[in-house]
Amino acid sequence: MLKAALAVFCLAAATVPAAAQDLVFSPQATDDCFAAGGLGDTCIGASAQACMVENQGGYSTVAMGFCFDSELQYWDEALNTAYGALRDRLATLDAENAQLGAPVPSSVEALREMQRAWITYRDRRCDYERSLWGGGTGGGPAQLACLMSQTAQQALYLEEQLGAE
Repeated sequence: MLKAALAVFCLAAATVPAAAQDLVFSPQATDDCFAAGGLGDTCIGASAQACMVENQGGYSTVAMGFCFDSELQYWDEALNTAYGALRDRLATLDAENAQLGAPVPSSVEALREMQRAWITYRDRRCDYERSLWGGGTGGGPAQLACLMSQTAQQALYLEEQLGAE
């Protein structure tokens, strides 16, 4: 009887996702999507989805949270890189405008205030997404998916602004 119970437990454990530290994430699917000419919205979430497919138990709450959070970190890094480069470019523009005596508001300040407002909006929007789950276990992954998507869209927007002349 004990052997049968242990066998059932081991069989069940084999279908349970690995511990969070055993999960693997790669941004390759997102990179490949962009390399193939994919547009931002089609590439957002590509690596999180691949993560869920490629990890055993990838559609468990823990694994989904890991995958969405991992891609969120990818986009957060892209956002911070684009923001810093754009801020530097706008600082140069502000200095040129000041030299010319142009009566224009600071682009660097406007960028900073826009980003602060966006962060508040993103966080509130994703809090709302989580609230729709009414305390269910899907709330965490839903909130992380929202944060990932919103951060990706903002990163792409800042990159677009950086490319604008």
